[in-house]
Amino acid sequence: MPPGLDPRLFDDTVAAVALLAGPEHRLLYTNAAFARMLGARPLGLPARKAFPEADAEEFLTVLDDVRATGRARQLTDSREPDPGATEQARYFVYSCSPVTTAQGPGVLVVTMDTTAETCTLQRYEALVSAVTQMVWVMHRDGTMDELVPGWEELTGVPWHPIADESWLAHVHPRDGARVTQVWKDATTQVTSDIVEYTFRVRTADGSYRHLYTRAVPVVRDGQVEEWVAANLDVEDTWRAWLRERLITQVAAVTGPGLNDAFAEVVKVVVPELTDACLILLLSHDTWPLPEHARVTARRVASATRPGLPAPPALRNQSVLVAPALREILDKRIPRTFRFPAGGPVPPHLLPAVTERWLAATGATSLTLVPLAVDDVVLGYAATSTNGDTPMPGPADIELLRDVLHHAQQPIRKVLDLQHARRTALGLQRAHLTRPPDVPGAELAASYQPASSADEIGGDWYDAFLLPDQTLVLDVGDVAGHDLTAATAMGQMRSMLRALAYRGGPKAAPAMVLSRLDEVADGLGITPFTTAVHAHLTRQPAGTWLLAWSNAGHPPPLLIPHDGDPRYLTGTGEDPPLCVAPRLLRSTHTWTLQPGDTLLLYTDGLIETPGASLSDGQRELARTAAHHRHEPLPELLCLLQDLSDDRDDAAMIAFRTGVPGGTADPDEV
Repeated sequence: MPPGLDPRLFDDTVAAVALLAGPEHRLLYTNAAFARMLGARPLGLPARKAFPEADAEEFLTVLDDVRATGRARQLTDSREPDPGATEQARYFVYSCSPVTTAQGPGVLVVTMDTTAETCTLQRYEALVSAVTQMVWVMHRDGTMDELVPGWEELTGVPWHPIADESWLAHVHPRDGARVTQVWKDATTQVTSDIVEYTFRVRTADGSYRHLYTRAVPVVRDGQVEEWVAANLDVEDTWRAWLRERLITQVAAVTGPGLNDAFAEVVKVVVPELTDACLILLLSHDTWPLPEHARVTARRVASATRPGLPAPPALRNQSVLVAPALREILDKRIPRTFRFPAGGPVPPHLLPAVTERWLAATGATSLTLVPLAVDDVVLGYAATSTNGDTPMPGPADIELLRDVLHHAQQPIRKVLDLQHARRTALGLQRAHLTRPPDVPGAELAASYQPASSADEIGGDWYDAFLLPDQTLVLDVGDVAGHDLTAATAMGQMRSMLRALAYRGGPKAAPAMVLSRLDEVADGLGITPFTTAVHAHLTRQPAGTWLLAWSNAGHPPPLLIPHDGDPRYLTGTGEDPPLCVAPRLLRSTHTWTLQPGDTLLLYTDGLIETPGASLSDGQRELARTAAHHRHEPLPELLCLLQDLSDDRDDAAMIAFRTGVPGGTADPDEV
């Protein structure tokens, strides 16, 4: 220090100060803080004697360097006053600066005790090293430091120290845009919100794993200076969570039929597990498949991820089950086929039009997963990766298989429902017998079940001859759409037929319906039924006398040979059966002229959502009039087109003979 500068200026400073001079660095001065921090040192001694500690060699070397170069140096050091007692270690920082003293060139040493800061840093470093996460820092200029390594071990590539687009080469193609947007939003924000996101990264073996990232901003003077972030491998946790979520969704699948149920299943697995999923069902419902039988698989459902073109329509989407495909189904083990993007798809696994669609959408793999319920293989799921989507790994395929396996329960429910429906329809059709031959007249009947596979209607028709050749026509509708309704329908139809036959031609239709009402109510067969019961008796000159009673049913439609159609309401309709069992019912009459057509029908033919029954009746009358000269089977087919098939519909039509013509009964 300059001549005349008194070192006692440092006596009261907090920092520990020592002054040394000369080639041997003789100790000229220490203040009280120095003595308290490092112990009292005798003045006037060379540095080697004033600091005789074994670990002081580096300190002495720094003093030599500062004197020789004239440049300041800084040194960190630790001291253990009690040897072996590491918990008492103290840490210091020595700032050594060249100065000029009254004795010549010297070194001013300012010492700071950094024990607290050093211990805190050591604890932090130990904590960071103990966790299984990768820890890194991104600075404001975009440079990145890896504090706790792990990136190269995970991905097989060295850490990249710049936050640029080269990082996206290791990120799953479906996650890159989202990760980019997250950091774009984070680096442009003015708040100090924590950033959290999960993404997939390609590992050293080519598979992808989910990493959870949590980044905390470090704010100085109101600005984010850097981000301290940690990455945690959450693949196992994520896969378990996804599995539970998808299994829950697939277990909740419902549908009136297999096609509808599988249409819901494919929506569960796409896009979570695959880019596209197709379901193909076998033409045979027996297992094992007949060895030499011609078995086909028909595509019944499909779903594709956003960004892919829609798959071809389901119509005419079948493929012959070749030996290679039979082998996959027999083993019931998924199999994945890999091929170049846009290249030929393995043949004979999918319908040809689907093969072309896969090639056009850049498919790179095809995985077939057999679908079985109660040891019966129903068909298979076909999933694909398209474009830049990575091919599935073993864990991906196993998860897909697991999710599809858990679709068994809802699919089994659908199969049980279909079995019950087939049973009910078989029962229903067994009751809907072929109309009798009626000389001099034409008779045809039709029954169309509802399109919904979970609904079984209670509609029926009937036609038979009494011993005197009086023709009896019935049409009715039991309330309900289940097996109970179908069973009640069979009972009501059988009782009405028996009562009508027992009563004979002298029992008026109103009397027959009243007896049916009384019996049905007494036996508790059904709560609500509508019906029309009619007698047709041949009259001279080719006319027929119609007598009927209506129990709350849509009125019969008369389509004259010439002229406008009309609904036969008589003097009004009576209430449905099982509503007022002791009510006196009415019989109405009408004379049918040669060539006239009488149509009895159920409301499924004229009911349409959003339209009134009156609208449906007007359309029925208009269409019937337009096609009045068609043979009755063709007429009924044309009229059936009026129905939206939401409800079942029964029809029976009677046409009086035209002189000189012929007529044959038939059933549609």
